[in-house]
Amino acid sequence: MDYIYIIVAQTGTRPARLFRFMTKKPYNHVSLSSSADLSEMYSFCRTYRPFILPATFNREIVGKGTLGQFDFIPCEIYRVKVTAGQKAEYNRIIQHFVDNRKIYSYNLLGLVPLYLKKNWARDKNFVCSQFVAYTMERIGIPLEKPFSLYTPDDFRNFPNAELYYAGELNCFYDDMTSKPEFLFPRSFST
Repeated sequence: MDYIYIIVAQTGTRPARLFRFMTKKPYNHVSLSSSADLSEMYSFCRTYRPFILPATFNREIVGKGTLGQFDFIPCEIYRVKVTAGQKAEYNRIIQHFVDNRKIYSYNLLGLVPLYLKKNWARDKNFVCSQFVAYTMERIGIPLEKPFSLYTPDDFRNFPNAELYYAGELNCFYDDMTSKPEFLFPRSFST
């Protein structure tokens, strides 16, 4: 059995703090990874660290870019069991986004309907949570609502997802990259 990892996190950027204030939820960002060590992590987010826009599909690297601005990033990592076929489809979808990155953009206009819980999917435009839900649906993981209505907090109760880690993202990443045999990361309260 193979896994896909869903990473929900709270960065300290101004938009992240605003989203947290508005939603009253502990996490405001979500990413996907095909590996437990998070060496391949993807989401829709800002392209350049100092600027909110432009934003699009990006590979995220713990300790670099926006994630490199903060020493403490609370997170929860969930893993979802997938078949070999689902994992292959996941890789195909991610490669499609990598190859066509310039035609996608952050769904800035979609934030208002999402906040109001109104289904409004836009072609080639995603926020981080819509991208994750869209990808999961495309690989055959059933969703409980339209992908355009997913928020980062929804992935904390995602069907068939098990909590793999709760704590601080940089510590998790450091443990995983410094100790390859480290299969079950420690959890600590945030």
